[in-house]
Amino acid sequence: MGIVSGVVTYLLIWWVVFFMVLPLGVRGQWEDADMVAGTEPGAPVSAHLGKKALLATAVAAALWLAVFLLITFGPFSLEDLKAPWGPNA
Repeated sequence: MGIVSGVVTYLLIWWVVFFMVLPLGVRGQWEDADMVAGTEPGAPVSAHLGKKALLATAVAAALWLAVFLLITFGPFSLEDLKAPWGPNA
């Protein structure tokens, strides 16, 4: 796996993990009875985006390492993953 494909793979994994951890621990204004006038009752009181970004970074690093090790030392390589289109499809 080259540097560019490694970075792209990490970024894709990071975004997927980030979207997975976004709903963790979110409490709406209606749940805390801390309503701000003119806002949506389901709006989060505190989203903790920094903590979620750090969590996504740690989980994505572990998943990327697993993908890297599978591709580098495992039973297959990137060349083995054929696209469903093209001349050899």
